[in-house]
Amino acid sequence: MIGFLKKRSYDLVHMLITQLAISIFGMALALATAANHSTLQTCTSIFAILFYLYLIYAKIWELGYKDIRALERGDQGFTRREGLYMGLAASTINFLLAILITLGISFGASEFFGSIGAVAKVIALLTEGMYTGLLALKVGDTALNSLWFMYFLITLPLIITSWLAYYAGSKDFKVFTTAKRKNKN
Repeated sequence: MIGFLKKRSYDLVHMLITQLAISIFGMALALATAANHSTLQTCTSIFAILFYLYLIYAKIWELGYKDIRALERGDQGFTRREGLYMGLAASTINFLLAILITLGISFGASEFFGSIGAVAKVIALLTEGMYTGLLALKVGDTALNSLWFMYFLITLPLIITSWLAYYAGSKDFKVFTTAKRKNKN
């Protein structure tokens, strides 16, 4: 685990910075379209999410492509599940926030857990802003952002995209990427 974090720390930080940048972008779009434009808000949120996933896909695909030779040689520490591990590691903050929000929703009557949940929701709004438009949707009379499990579900697109992108890059399978092919190691 330490070796993985040491090897991929730069890439994980890059993924976090991308998430924060797109979060601000997505939140700005959601706030700009919030007044009586729920359909437009939903569409802009979907656009921000897809844009975010594309940026993650392009970055992780390139990493998989660069690791083709190491994977073929069977070098220790390289596996085709590397993208899955990167997605899980990059989602650590999101999982932590989801747990705190769940505690806040479940034990909201308690002042301590209610406060922790509220603070976690604000932080989640800043770090997961691309989902703001979707989480504002109501199912019946319940907004999706008041359901604890939604904060766990929104981590899945990053994890799945990272996993598939690395696998596709390690197989030199190109769906869509702007990454320029370089000489393999």
